[in-house]
Amino acid sequence: MMLKPSSCFYYSSLLLLLTAAAFVIVLATVTYDGRSLIIDGQHRILFSGSIHYPRSTPEMWPDLITKAKEGGLDVIQTYVFWNLHEPQQGQYDFSGRRDLVRFIKEIQAQGLYVTLRIGPYIESEWTYGGLPLWLHDIPGITFRTDNNQYKFHMQRFAAKIVNMMKSANLYASQGGPIILSQIENEYGNVEKAYHEQGSSYIRWAAQMAVGLHTGVPWVMCKQDDAPDPMINACNGMKCGKAFKGPNSPNKPSIWTENWTSFYQAFGEKPYLRSAEDIAYNVALFIAKKGSYVNYYMYHGGTNFDRTASAYIITAYYDEAPLDEYGLVRQPKWGHLKELHAAIKSCSDTLLNGTQSIITLGSQQQAYVFRRSSKECAAFLENSGGKESTVKFQNIPYVLPPRSISILPDCKKVTFNSGKVSTQNYARVRAMIPQLKFNTAERWKVYTEAIPNFDDTTLRANKLLDQISTVKDTSDYLWYTFRFNDKAPIVQSLLSVLSQGHVLHAFINGVLVGSAHGTHDSRSFVTECKVNLTNGMNVSLLSATVGMPASGAYLESKVAGLRSVKVQGRDFTNQAWGYQVGLQGEKLQIYTDIGLSKVQWGSFQSSVKPLTWYQTTFDAPAGKDPVVLNLGSMGKGEAWVNGQGIGRYWLSFHTENGDPSQTWYHIPRSLLKSTGNLLVLFEEETGNPLEITLDTVIYK
Repeated sequence: MMLKPSSCFYYSSLLLLLTAAAFVIVLATVTYDGRSLIIDGQHRILFSGSIHYPRSTPEMWPDLITKAKEGGLDVIQTYVFWNLHEPQQGQYDFSGRRDLVRFIKEIQAQGLYVTLRIGPYIESEWTYGGLPLWLHDIPGITFRTDNNQYKFHMQRFAAKIVNMMKSANLYASQGGPIILSQIENEYGNVEKAYHEQGSSYIRWAAQMAVGLHTGVPWVMCKQDDAPDPMINACNGMKCGKAFKGPNSPNKPSIWTENWTSFYQAFGEKPYLRSAEDIAYNVALFIAKKGSYVNYYMYHGGTNFDRTASAYIITAYYDEAPLDEYGLVRQPKWGHLKELHAAIKSCSDTLLNGTQSIITLGSQQQAYVFRRSSKECAAFLENSGGKESTVKFQNIPYVLPPRSISILPDCKKVTFNSGKVSTQNYARVRAMIPQLKFNTAERWKVYTEAIPNFDDTTLRANKLLDQISTVKDTSDYLWYTFRFNDKAPIVQSLLSVLSQGHVLHAFINGVLVGSAHGTHDSRSFVTECKVNLTNGMNVSLLSATVGMPASGAYLESKVAGLRSVKVQGRDFTNQAWGYQVGLQGEKLQIYTDIGLSKVQWGSFQSSVKPLTWYQTTFDAPAGKDPVVLNLGSMGKGEAWVNGQGIGRYWLSFHTENGDPSQTWYHIPRSLLKSTGNLLVLFEEETGNPLEITLDTVIYK
């Protein structure tokens, strides 16, 4: 088995014979200069794609990697998800979707390289930016700055990951596939907020990472002042235009995140980025002597369980070259494959030739690379909005608007970023119904109890912060108080200021009002008319839709209720009772074992809020991806065979009046042939009788 990549200790390629049976591992050097990464002495132009191991299943990994390789990729790039691996301090989990070593070995088995983005802060629209919530409770801690408590735990986790990779011989220096590592993530976005401590922290992070002795280079993205020997890298959609370039002439030009789409929040439409636009910007980056491009995401996958950050939908970068289910999305996949082939056909000339830039028109120019009188490659760019005919070497070339033509021999066009070949034309994705859950007999229901003040054991004479109280064990926190006043309040306005992100208000167990914020405006006020008499219970259910994931001073961010008033009377600082989470969650009634812990009833035509639903179904025949059409539901969470398949929020519509996400992925590996358990928790009053189980095809 031949495995390529770099050595901490050796600076020339070395073959190490492991067994007499000729099991050979190649130890390779990975270095860099001002032109590119250098692997085994060879300059390389590398195309990479982000595939995050916990956003798919181990059973999906081989096919995803195969399709990435077929698409012309050389590298798979992934973050490491700290809060997934260390949910409790000192307690680690690398099983199932968390099996990072297995994921990297699968990449290695298919002959690709790996870029490992250790972070350990990652953002990635992942809950709390990948940081474990228990960090929040360490006295005196401030995240991502020159703070001893944070640096201690950051270094401890980074070292654990590096040592795990070393133990499995996964660094290129050991014959493994990892050729590049990343420490921190887009720190340039927040560095100024930390003043001098930000600068000293980034210097420490660089020194700490290098001190882990991985034998491969390190990168910092969106970090213009990345200390040597860190490579500063670009993130964005137009790094061919926007990137200031390496901060040293001895560093290569690297693009760690070329956003193939963009994350989507509930209430928002998907961002559609064309294959032509992606290809144009990649070609421009390479023409300007870029040498590493990573597509973020190449496969986005699914935010299972409660892993999405605040307001982010369950599907992640579904518009990537491989869609949420791992199916090829045209024309992106095919168009980029052809781009990669065209560039690789002249990569020696690009890497070793001398670049010159020739003006062809007011908005047209040629990037020409000559290695000898016989070796020449050219990129002809039209940055204008209209088609243009240019002359290059006395030959006319027609350039579509905002496009680049690649001429590997300076004569014949083999690829134009603005022209999609017919074989790559877009196909329509179709959801094919396989099963209807349309009879009341199919369903059993359990209504969540609404706690009152006397039911609670956690008490405080103030409104508690939801993040600090719940500690990411649930999306839900009940705030309750008993109205003690002999003078009734009639037809008065209950006003609740929340940073929740959702609030449901109950008076003596009856829903009186609901409201929510948005991704861009997270504070909101719930107002409803109420009648209060002595002894009545006010129960306010605050729900988060993911933890925050970005911004400076993440540890200081709060959620939940901020003030409660009734007709001008302030109830904020009085006796409050609290219940963390739902009873159904605590009893895990979404599992086979937990089902029996509550009394389930038959489905009734009049649905109630805060209701659990359960049913069973058989897996559809075939191998097509399986999805749940939840278009008839309101807001909540779903589980299949005990595995959370994500949050849903169908009642929060886009400006077009449509839900942000209707279909929810059930990976085939989660399913049994028969008797699969489906459990939903519905906050509102959705109708489960209109749910269908579908399969996914392109036609």
